[in-house]
Amino acid sequence: MIDIEDPQWAETLVALVFVIVLLVSSSRHPDRWIVPGGGMEPEEEPSVAAAREVCEEAGVKGTLGRLVGIFEVSNQERKHRTYVYVLIVTEVLEDWEDSVNIGRKREWFKIEDAIKVLQYHKPVQASYFETLRQGYSANNGTPVVTTTYSVSAQSSMSGIR
Repeated sequence: MIDIEDPQWAETLVALVFVIVLLVSSSRHPDRWIVPGGGMEPEEEPSVAAAREVCEEAGVKGTLGRLVGIFEVSNQERKHRTYVYVLIVTEVLEDWEDSVNIGRKREWFKIEDAIKVLQYHKPVQASYFETLRQGYSANNGTPVVTTTYSVSAQSSMSGIR
């Protein structure tokens, strides 16, 4: 039996939280996986929007952890800012808004596999997990601190929507 109050196991359990990540099927391309997320409502804080969007799109609830980073993608027309958080999942809903309305699916991936799945069609989203993985390793298992990343729109990213 595992005693989760034992500090040795607590460290292991924290590590396991960062080993797997949840992706959802794209509404535009159901055969592709994406990071759940979306826009903020007027006057809504980024953390509140993140918790709401992950519940709507992925059907999970939990405790919002640290901010992994703020990722900015700029092109000539506009700048898009994405706040990426760690979520400690405490509840997985059997049916959720996007599963019922659009048939969205969800799947758990090891970080390395999620990066591979996202690299071709969502390279910026793949970078979220690269940052999480690198920050987690660099901090000896301590969750990542807040960092802002800027990504310029390049020809290799022309397919990003």
